[in-house]
Amino acid sequence: MAHTQEECITNLLSMAQRARRIVSGAFAVEQALKGREAVLVFVAADASDETKKDYTILADRYKVPYLEGLDRETLGQCLGKEYRAVAALTDKGFAKKLRELMKEP
Repeated sequence: MAHTQEECITNLLSMAQRARRIVSGAFAVEQALKGREAVLVFVAADASDETKKDYTILADRYKVPYLEGLDRETLGQCLGKEYRAVAALTDKGFAKKLRELMKEP
């Protein structure tokens, strides 16, 4: 059964949420970065330019990969929230798989 790229990404992020290997929201993501727990920063494609700029800088400062995708509502739904503009994976396996999925057409 074929899944779209978006379905695969949302499934992966939902699994990460159930496994407690992802944090979401501005404060939690910043704390994960500062605590060196974050291994990948994921920002919603429709987040504000200011948010994107801030997290690009933070990800660069802590030498953590940065990806953009989904929209705030979809990102929030797969994390069990109303909407989310930013999330950070704290597990290398989930981060590696997400990076692979994002490269697919």
